[in-house]
Amino acid sequence: MRIDHTAAIVTGGASGLGAATAAALAKQGAQVFVLDLAAGEAAGETGDTGPGSITYLTADITDGEAVGEAVATAVASGAPLRTVVNCAGIAPSMRVLGKKGVHDLALYAKVVQVNLIGTFTVLALASEAIARTEPDEHGQRGVIVNTASVAAYEGQVGQAAYASSKGGVVGLTLPAARDLAQYGIRVCAIAPGIVETPMLATISEEFRAGLAAGVPFPQRLGRPDEYAQLALAIIEHDYLNGETIRMDGALRMAPR
Repeated sequence: MRIDHTAAIVTGGASGLGAATAAALAKQGAQVFVLDLAAGEAAGETGDTGPGSITYLTADITDGEAVGEAVATAVASGAPLRTVVNCAGIAPSMRVLGKKGVHDLALYAKVVQVNLIGTFTVLALASEAIARTEPDEHGQRGVIVNTASVAAYEGQVGQAAYASSKGGVVGLTLPAARDLAQYGIRVCAIAPGIVETPMLATISEEFRAGLAAGVPFPQRLGRPDEYAQLALAIIEHDYLNGETIRMDGALRMAPR
């Protein structure tokens, strides 16, 4: 599917995976609309966007009304909404039963609310708008790329909430693809391993080197631009649908 002269939505696009993806889509000629709680902070940092553009919208992906307004803004751009990449998420850590007691139930619910229900909210409301666009010559209207994690398969100690939410994203992928097939909308997911994002910026270089040493090959952390590269490949590859693709250097996570 073509990217140029279309509109795209990227959630969590103020930093990390989302920022790299938004920049890559803009350089391919898309009008990109970033949904992020930190959109105001990122708006002044946009560099060369190439032939496309990036518009930052402050929105909470768990707020259906706010998401609907953001989707309407993208539609109002005049370019057909073709692409959605869901990158927004949170990753707190807590054991089911730890030294301080039982896992905070509200925290568990929040992680699922943001990572899974937020992803579904954007997917559902955006797909409604995409379904109203004119299809291309191949009957395609759009593609949605969600972000899972290798934790969906090998959740570590302290990742009960995070792994649950990302496992839900994996489980959502195929039925969503089947539901939206009649509208010419594809759905895939990317399951990254350990990627060099702002979440890792606070840990020591020594600890990061230890994480990289556990990756079979290439023995380093992943990069946000590699996520963006894979997202664009999925968008442009018309026969990829209903699949979750691991991007992890053959990493299989140990218990801790």
